[in-house]
Amino acid sequence: MIQILLIEDEPGIQESIQIALEADGFSLKIASTGIEALQMLDDHVSLILLDIGLPDQNGFDLLKQIRKKHQIPVIFLTARNAEIDKVLGLEIGADDYIVKPFSPRELLARIRAILRRTQNQREVEQKSNQKIRISLEKKLVYFNDKNLNLSPYEYKTMELFFKWPGRIFTREEIMDTVWTEPEDSFDRAVDTVIKNIRARFKELDPKFDPIETRRGQGYGLKEIL
Repeated sequence: MIQILLIEDEPGIQESIQIALEADGFSLKIASTGIEALQMLDDHVSLILLDIGLPDQNGFDLLKQIRKKHQIPVIFLTARNAEIDKVLGLEIGADDYIVKPFSPRELLARIRAILRRTQNQREVEQKSNQKIRISLEKKLVYFNDKNLNLSPYEYKTMELFFKWPGRIFTREEIMDTVWTEPEDSFDRAVDTVIKNIRARFKELDPKFDPIETRRGQGYGLKEIL
């Protein structure tokens, strides 16, 4: 059963959400404060419903604390309808934002949409082979169950390759997908990232090289490892 953590201090809203979610087959845990929520949060929680106006702290600050350890999807629940609040919530890591009052049907639709997206990510993550595994939630790549400690660009490059094993990506395609800083975007930067990824693998197995290089075309992940 999918477990959802509701962080909300108003009893009436707690009750209405509980009735709607449990009637739809979800399991619900309820916290009335940020401190209580952090104590209840564990790996069994699949999604968080987070009220911005909590008694002990605001939801923005609580989300920042949650994101230090967890990448669980979060939907903000709030009476605030200002665009700046929505933008801030999304920028600090919320997955969606729903304004009170809302209907149970709308809330359930938002929850299902996010859970479908999360499930799709997990299906990609489960396409691991016997040697390499990627965790989209933790943003880590493992080789023989050992963390490769990749940099952000190295990780994003491996994530791209992992989704389409056997496909060769040009440097331009890799940069367009992976790079976030324009000043860092030049052809040799891609070559350096590939070189570093290979080095990480060779530190654990000098004979192992999962990256395929096609001269004049680009790079990709070997389909059979």
